[in-house]
Amino acid sequence: MRQRLMEATVDSLVEFGWAGTTTTVVSRRAGVSRGAQLHHFPSKQDLVLAAVGYISERRRTELEAGIADLPEEGRTRAVLEVLADHFTSPVFFAALELWVAARTDAGLREQVGDLERRIGRETHAQAVELLDIDETRGRNRQLVQATLDLVRGLGLAATLSDDSARRAAILDAWATTLDHELER
Repeated sequence: MRQRLMEATVDSLVEFGWAGTTTTVVSRRAGVSRGAQLHHFPSKQDLVLAAVGYISERRRTELEAGIADLPEEGRTRAVLEVLADHFTSPVFFAALELWVAARTDAGLREQVGDLERRIGRETHAQAVELLDIDETRGRNRQLVQATLDLVRGLGLAATLSDDSARRAAILDAWATTLDHELER
């Protein structure tokens, strides 16, 4: 039941946003009684905060799934594609709804901020590993961070329209830049 509630919360955040995600909508979508949902999560805040943890685990799992079959030839571009897919996924869009809501809700901001800092560190470490670099060399650390900022921004742009052609061209150019600038 908990997993159904978490999935329904994430789906609701993606489809209806923060404002449209209510405990009634979530319980209906999860196929559980409102009483059962309220027993586990007495408020929307409780439900969404639990979903924050669930979202972080799903985001990590999605990213790890995308890295299993990276090629050696064209690896940098393939890594960028995995990262871009991660930041244009429904899970990222649900997390984005939480970020927006957290901007004006101090309690949610603290929870989301702590979680996002942890996820950010994990994603950075995964990118370093995927790119097979030593981040202490040269400007590698800054280039990885710029990469994550870039794909996050491309993810934000994808919330408004399908910009996959533009995104692909940008990732092609950035892969060339990284291949020239990263110290291997």
